[in-house]
Amino acid sequence: QIGLMVLPIMFFVFLISLLVTRAQVGSLWTTKPLTPKFKNFNIIQGLKKIFVNIQTLINLTKSVLQAFFVGLAPYLVLKSELTENILPLFYASVSDIAAYILNTGFKVTGYALVPMLLIGVADLIYTRWDYEENLKMTKEEVKDERKQAEGDPQIKSKQKRKMLKVMQQRMLQEVPKADVVITNPTHIAVALAYNPLKAPAPIVLAKGANKVAEKIKEVARKHNVPIKENKPLAWALYKSVEIGEMIPEELYRAVAAVLAQLYKYRKRK
Repeated sequence: QIGLMVLPIMFFVFLISLLVTRAQVGSLWTTKPLTPKFKNFNIIQGLKKIFVNIQTLINLTKSVLQAFFVGLAPYLVLKSELTENILPLFYASVSDIAAYILNTGFKVTGYALVPMLLIGVADLIYTRWDYEENLKMTKEEVKDERKQAEGDPQIKSKQKRKMLKVMQQRMLQEVPKADVVITNPTHIAVALAYNPLKAPAPIVLAKGANKVAEKIKEVARKHNVPIKENKPLAWALYKSVEIGEMIPEELYRAVAAVLAQLYKYRKRK
């Protein structure tokens, strides 16, 4: 008789579980999951999937807790009811028994839903946190994105060398227009041009050090541009004047002396 009285309660719990499953996956009736797949019976691979993957471990823990509380709720309720309220049912009416069964079913559901709700809230919080963490970029990703935004340093360096080479070629094309190239004599070369109709002071057409200086002198010799050695003046021009600019006033006298010597030499010639 006790078994017959407990049976509706168990049926009620089963019905609730069935409805929850139905709400989650919809109406899908198949025996395919029951078909054994022997390739899945690999204990080592199964353990690796569980303990290596954090997400799998969390899902396993969540499932175990859910199963535990779903099983614990009927046990606690039925244990209390069978020890305290089962005997009065023998003398109760059908309506009282029905009300008792319904009340017990609600107790079982409530005992199960409270911990399930807490697990669900905790799972929601973790899922949101995990999602936001996955959106955060790692150091390597930040580095790669910065490279894409600013440009790869190697590519930028290559482009810079290419630009310098183009600028150097343009500069060397101006050397034949110079009136004189002043050197120190090996490391520095500065090409000057003076045209009073264009500018009130001599202009630096080209300048360079070491290999660039050698190229300037080479172009100057090729186009018969005079080369004059003057170490202090060469260094002063190289350090203080940019290409395309006029020489500063403090260098007028020194440059004028060099140009005067050249003009005298040309007149004699």
